[in-house]
Amino acid sequence: MRLPTLTEIKIRFERAALAFDAWVNASLYDGGQSTGEAYERFQRVMSRFAVRGWKRVALDLTSEAVTIGTGGAVLMLALAQPAFQLTSENWLKQQDLAVTFLDRYGTEVGRRGIKHDDSLKLDEFPDIMIKALVSTEDRRFYEHWGIDPIGTLRALVNNSKGGGGTQGGSSITQQLAKNLFLTNERSLERKVNEAFLALWLESHLTKNEILKLYLDRAYMGGGTFGAVAAADYYFGKPLKDISLAEAAMLAGLFKAPTKYAPHVNLPAARARAADVLHNMVEAGFVTEGQIQTALRNPATPVTRTRDITADYYLDWAFGEIKGMADAGKLRNDRVLTVKTPLDLAVQKRADEVVADILRKSGDAMDVDEAAMVILDPDGALRAMVGGADYGESQFNRATDALRQPGSSFKPYVYSAALASGLFKPDTTVVDSPVCIGNWCPQNYGRSYAGRVPMWLAVAKSINTIPIKISIALGKAMGISHEARAAKAGRAKITELAHKMGITSNLIDTVSMPIGSDEVTVIDQAAGYAVFANGGFRAKPYAAMEVKNSSGEVIYRHADEAPERVLSPQVVADMNFMLNKVVEEGTGKRAQLEGVKVAGKSGTTNAYRDAWFVGYTGNYVGAVWFGNDDHTSTNKLTGGSLPAQTWHDVMEPAHQGIEIKGLPGLKDSPRAAQQQASGGPTAPTDPNASAYGKLSRRSFEVISGLNGLFRTVDRAPAADPAARSGAADPKSGKKPDDRASAGPVGQPRAVAEGGRSAGGFIEMR
Repeated sequence: MRLPTLTEIKIRFERAALAFDAWVNASLYDGGQSTGEAYERFQRVMSRFAVRGWKRVALDLTSEAVTIGTGGAVLMLALAQPAFQLTSENWLKQQDLAVTFLDRYGTEVGRRGIKHDDSLKLDEFPDIMIKALVSTEDRRFYEHWGIDPIGTLRALVNNSKGGGGTQGGSSITQQLAKNLFLTNERSLERKVNEAFLALWLESHLTKNEILKLYLDRAYMGGGTFGAVAAADYYFGKPLKDISLAEAAMLAGLFKAPTKYAPHVNLPAARARAADVLHNMVEAGFVTEGQIQTALRNPATPVTRTRDITADYYLDWAFGEIKGMADAGKLRNDRVLTVKTPLDLAVQKRADEVVADILRKSGDAMDVDEAAMVILDPDGALRAMVGGADYGESQFNRATDALRQPGSSFKPYVYSAALASGLFKPDTTVVDSPVCIGNWCPQNYGRSYAGRVPMWLAVAKSINTIPIKISIALGKAMGISHEARAAKAGRAKITELAHKMGITSNLIDTVSMPIGSDEVTVIDQAAGYAVFANGGFRAKPYAAMEVKNSSGEVIYRHADEAPERVLSPQVVADMNFMLNKVVEEGTGKRAQLEGVKVAGKSGTTNAYRDAWFVGYTGNYVGAVWFGNDDHTSTNKLTGGSLPAQTWHDVMEPAHQGIEIKGLPGLKDSPRAAQQQASGGPTAPTDPNASAYGKLSRRSFEVISGLNGLFRTVDRAPAADPAARSGAADPKSGKKPDDRASAGPVGQPRAVAEGGRSAGGFIEMR
C-alpha cells in the first residue's frame, strides 16, 4: 500500500479546511436567516398587543415601576442584612438577664436587665402614664407599622417653627430597637439598622408587647431604667399611684432624661411636663379642664442628691456578663449578683474632672467629648467615663469608639524593639530621613536630631525611629529588601500589640508604627497595664465574683491564671523610658508629687484626637479627647487637657493608699517615706473592716471632704535638680531612676519639640 506524499497530504488538508469554512459560512447564513424570520414572526404576534396613547404611557410607567421596585427590593435586602444579623432566635431570652451590681466594697450600685423592672403588667400601668407617653413620643403608635412617616413629617414641621418643639421623629418601636440592639452612635448606618429592626420588631411582637418593653427598658435619668424604677426614684411611690402631673413629668424624661431630670433641673422638668400635658390635649386623651389642676400644681420630686451613677461602667459590665452567659460560664442562671472592682470615689472624681474640663475648656478648644478608663494593673476596672453626658448619649466612647492613637501607640513599637534583643534604652539610633516607597515621615519643624539614645527618641516622640525599628525588625529575619523588611517588622509589632491587649484590627500600612490605625480607650489602658504589672496580659474585667439567685458563687475572676507577654527586663526598660516622657517630655502635666508616673501622649492629624495614657504601680489610666464627627479641635494636644485630666483624677486617688513602685524603677519618694514610717495613713485592703462597714453615702461624703480640704497648688519638689534631671552640684552625677535590673542611666531628655509625620502631628 502506497503512503501519500507530503504534497498529497497538503492538498487534502487544504480541501478539508475549505470544506469546513464553507460549512461554517453556510451554517451562519442559514442561522441568520432563520433568526430573522423568527423575529419577524415574533413582531407580528406582539403587534397584536401594541397599545398607543394613554394606555402606552400607563404601561411604560408600570414597567419602570416594576424595574425600579425590583432594584429597590434588592438594595433594601442588602441594607437589611446587618440589622437582622443582630437578632437571634433567643434574642428576647438574652434580655431576661437580671443583674444586680455591687461595688468593690459590696454596696449595691445599680441593676441592668429587664426582669427586675417587670413588676407590673401593662394593664396595671396607670392609663395616664401610657397616654402621656404615647401623646408625646409617638402619637400614631397603634396605627403605624414601626416607622411613622406622618409623625416624622409632623415633628419636622413643629421643630422648624422653633419655640422648643417637643416632638421627635423616631417612633417608639424605633427607640426600642435602639435600646435593645444598637447604641446611640450618630451615624447613617445606625439609623438604617434602627429602621429595619423596628420593622422586625413589629413583625415579631404585638403593639402592647413593644410598649411594655419600652416602658421597662428606657433610661429615665438618675441611674434608673424603666418607668417603675423612675416613679420610685423621683416620687418615692409605686407607679400605679402617680398623679397626672407626675405622669407628665415622667413622660418628659424618655427623650432627654438628663436635661429634664427633676433632681437636676426642676424648672426645666416642670416646663417639659407642661408640654406633655398640652400634647395630651392635642391628642384628644384629656381636656383642657382636666389638665388645669396639674398645671397649677406641678409635680414635686422627693429630695435627691446627685448620686454617683456609673452608667457607662454598668452598661459595659452588663455586656461582659451577657458574654459570659452566652459562653456557658454562668450555667443557666438568669438572676445574678455581680461584685465589681468599681471604686465610687474614683468614679465620682473622674466624672467631675471630665465634666469640669469640658465645661471650662471645651468651647475654647473646640472639643465636645472625652472618655477615660482607669484600671488596676491586673485589669480590674476601677472607673469608666464613656462620654460627656450619658443621658444625652449612651454611646460608650471608652469601649466602642475606634480612634487613631497617634504617638500613644509607639510603646508597642519600642516594646517589640526591646523584645527582639536588637535594642536597649541607651542604644544609639539615628534620626534622619527615611522613606518606604513614596512615603517619608517627618518630624515637627522638618528637622532631625541626628544620633540620639533610644530613650530620648521616646521622650521627644521622634517619628523616624519607629519606622526604622520596623525595618530593623524585618532585616533581623533575613529580609534585605527594605519595604519587605518593614512589612515583616510591622507584623511583629502587630502581633505583640494584640498580645498586650489591643483587640481592634490593625491594618498594615506604612504609617502604622506611628499610630495611624484605630484603637479603643479601654484597649490602650489594657496595653499599658502590662508595663505596670510586670509583663502580664491585663484583660479588662468588671466581674470579680458572680453569685446566682441562691447566693452560690458560680464564677471568680481570681481563678483565671495570668499570661506573661513581656519579660521583666523589657518591662523595666519600657518603664524607664516612659517615665522620662512624664518627667522630661510631653507628659509633664501628669506628674504626681512623690509618685513615679510613666506614660505617653498622642495627638493625631489635624488635631482630631488627643490622648494621654499613663500609669503608676497602683493605677493605669487612658484619657481621650475629641469630637464624635472627627472634626478638628483647636490644636488640642495629648500633653494638655488629657494629661491634666489624668493628673487631676489620679492625684486624689493616690492619697491614703500604699504607693507601689513601677517594676524596674527605684521606689518613689512617697513609697520610701511610707516604708520608713510603717505604711500609709489609711487602710488599703478593699476588704478591710474600716471600709466594709461604711455605706455608699459615707464614701461620697468622705470623698467630698477630701476634695474640699485638698490644696490646689502643689508645692515644688524637694529636689529641683532631681526633677529636672540636672547634675548633682556635689557629685556632678545625673540622677538615674532605674533600679539595678535596668541599664545604666543616660543624660536627661532635651527641650520641648513636636512632630508631624505622614499625616500625624504630635505637638508638645
